[in-house]
Amino acid sequence: MKVQVKMDDVDIRLGNNGILLKISDNDGKHVGDLRIGRATAEWMKGRTHEGNGKKISISKLIEALENL
Repeated sequence: MKVQVKMDDVDIRLGNNGILLKISDNDGKHVGDLRIGRATAEWMKGRTHEGNGKKISISKLIEALENL
């Protein structure tokens, strides 16, 4: 998997639409999109459109990440 964000000393604030991360594998093939908003995160695998992905609350996402 390849997720890259190279921004030093940048403060990102989530607006109404949140932030959208486009995820590609190591060969550059699109795997899906991850939208992170103020209250929810949504994983849109492949060509799934926003609103049709799998949603999870931010608190549950943090809990899942802490249990890794």
